[in-house]
Amino acid sequence: MNVIFLTLDSQFSISQRGIYSDLLRQFISKGHSLHVVKIASKEEPEVIKTENATFLSVRMQSLSGEKRLIKKGIATLLIEKKFIRVIKKTLSDVNFDLILYATPPITFAKVIHYLKSQNPHSISYLLLKDIFPQNAVDLNLFSSRGLIHWFFRRKEISLYRLSDFIGCMSPANVDYLLSHNPYIKSEKVEIAPNSIEPINYSERMKDYVILNKYGLQIDKPILIYGGNLGLPQGVEFLIECLEKNKKRKDCYFLIIGDGAKYSILEDWFMKEKPQNIRVIKKLSKDEYDKVVQSSDIGLIFLDHRFTIPNYPSRLLSYLEYGIPIIAATDSNTDIGRVAEENGYGLWCESNNSEAFTECVNRMLKDLPGSKIMGLKGRKYLENNYSVEKTYNIITSHCV
Repeated sequence: MNVIFLTLDSQFSISQRGIYSDLLRQFISKGHSLHVVKIASKEEPEVIKTENATFLSVRMQSLSGEKRLIKKGIATLLIEKKFIRVIKKTLSDVNFDLILYATPPITFAKVIHYLKSQNPHSISYLLLKDIFPQNAVDLNLFSSRGLIHWFFRRKEISLYRLSDFIGCMSPANVDYLLSHNPYIKSEKVEIAPNSIEPINYSERMKDYVILNKYGLQIDKPILIYGGNLGLPQGVEFLIECLEKNKKRKDCYFLIIGDGAKYSILEDWFMKEKPQNIRVIKKLSKDEYDKVVQSSDIGLIFLDHRFTIPNYPSRLLSYLEYGIPIIAATDSNTDIGRVAEENGYGLWCESNNSEAFTECVNRMLKDLPGSKIMGLKGRKYLENNYSVEKTYNIITSHCV
């Protein structure tokens, strides 16, 4: 089967670990021919062929990050023509069976339409990771009644209509998509969750070398947050939670990440200089995984204003290393509810720092019980969030 995957991630590599690279390696391991079309700098070759995959470069400035939103928006709108041009030039002789793509962005509609016109037998499969423009409306980036929303909403609807199947991250995502888009037939929407290829795991052991390297306390439970620090994460609430817990002597908070709101967190940290909190801007994936493996509780934050059910993929790193989670989110996502129902975490709403502190208290009061929660999370990952499961869901339509 010939598979094409479209991405705006200029750093994408099939060898890295992540929800897309792990899934695509699964396709390769099953003998499929993979073609990846991604953004690249002018220095990168236009075509790179490996033993198992072909990578095509669409040369333009990277669209990652949240800065320069206007320029990013314009560039995203112009990207379709460039993708089509590269595909026409290099892949016109390839008959694709499966077209894979994810949101963001929602502006791949013309590319999907072109690929479907050239491969009428193909299956177009959307991995729905982001519901835009509603997420931007939730965060007050623009109004739901303005021209910008109208324009992007049309793009969103077009992409949904062109997709033969839409894989959502959770049951709440399925419900939201169908209730807000009644034109979508329910049979084309299913759960295809964020998933990874879990590492072999027997028992979690703390890496004291890595803890000492970053000056982390080794005699106290470590609560870790790792990931983006931007508008969606509600960094102001994160700071409020840290403020309420900055004098604790029974645990250590570790925040690792970067993003549009990182400077706000860094300014607070430099001003307060809390003894039980550490902020690190960035780590490599390998280093980050070692730190997570040496931590005790994973933290997830989402802005309480969200009406869409986000499901952050950073959850998978916590589950992979068998640590329980505390999810402080809006009331619409089901990430906390799923964690509580399956015994691997606690949930509170992300506008109540007292409730967050109570979750921390509960976890720390029963550390042996928390370890059992972590093991339940690892088992849940193996049963529900493995790439083999997601691969089988997608390929079940390619017969």
